[in-house]
Amino acid sequence: MRIGVPREIKDDENRVAITPAGVTALASNGHRVLIESGAGRGSGLSDEMYDRAGATIAATAADVWRDSDLVLKVKEPLPAEYGFLHEDLVLFTYLHLAANETLTRELLRSNCTAIAYETVQLDDASLPLLVPMSEVAGRLAVQAGAASLEMAHGGKGILLPGVSGVRRGRVTILGAGVAGFNACVVAVGLGADVTIVDVNPRRLAYVSDVVRGNVTSLMSNLANIEASVAEADLVIGAVLIPGAKAPRLVTRELLRRMEPRSALVDIAVDQGGCAETTRATTHHDPRYIEEGIVHYAVANMPGAVPQTSTYALTNVTMSYALEIAAHGWRKAAADDASLARGVSCSRGRLTSRPVAEAFGIAWEPLR
Repeated sequence: MRIGVPREIKDDENRVAITPAGVTALASNGHRVLIESGAGRGSGLSDEMYDRAGATIAATAADVWRDSDLVLKVKEPLPAEYGFLHEDLVLFTYLHLAANETLTRELLRSNCTAIAYETVQLDDASLPLLVPMSEVAGRLAVQAGAASLEMAHGGKGILLPGVSGVRRGRVTILGAGVAGFNACVVAVGLGADVTIVDVNPRRLAYVSDVVRGNVTSLMSNLANIEASVAEADLVIGAVLIPGAKAPRLVTRELLRRMEPRSALVDIAVDQGGCAETTRATTHHDPRYIEEGIVHYAVANMPGAVPQTSTYALTNVTMSYALEIAAHGWRKAAADDASLARGVSCSRGRLTSRPVAEAFGIAWEPLR
């Protein structure tokens, strides 16, 4: 099979969908790997490294998309790439379609097959291709939130761990999944006063056990969300419904009850955000102030640490890419239910129910 890896063009996105080791694995199985020149530069991976691993270096993105059966990416196609989508193409990347109706309709129009990293789901409901990036985003969220509280970034000038004789910063984390758990571990380790909210009591018990009880865990309900957000210096939104839009848990009215110049980091921005005031930002201009609260809502947070993120991502995506390359996506999906759950659309048919419900589009289960 011909596998293509274009350079990511999303603002400040420096990850790449394959490492030289991944190229070697594909090439050694008889596949041709075509990589756009400079695709790995942001992750410290040169064209020469890919060339030595067995890849062919392409001069332009158009060459990669045109000459590939399977395209591996990190982020969703942007409007400048829509023209490259075609009927015989298999696209394997993060898509987050429930927050992007335009892209959804473009994928359907092109008749390509699109498989979303974030909805590949194991039988235990875990999301193996989302986990490493959720780990990165959760840990980065505390760093970003701590910086957002500094006066230089518009914050109220609070140091999260405090100092002797001065109270610690209060952090409220909405969601105890992978991202929320990692944010909790870092915030507790930093010395903040941490509260975590989730709908799953077993997950809350697990988090409390891991951090040795140094966290207040609350069941997710309106009263607990409102109370814990209103008193927080930093709110981290880490809620996730696989494949669907994030629930809006933080309203404008609730933000007005927070102390002015407190901070909000919305990890769920890729899925539309969990705050009513969330809008996507970039690493170049990551913050804005609304309702008196410093918002950090970068839509590709792991792109800030691309060397870590690229290796963490490709560690989990390559086994699926190898199966698709070896057997074609239909057989690979038929043999592996987790991959089948990741198929969002094919041949003009939408196969993701949450995306269909988000936009009122007809769908049918993958056959």
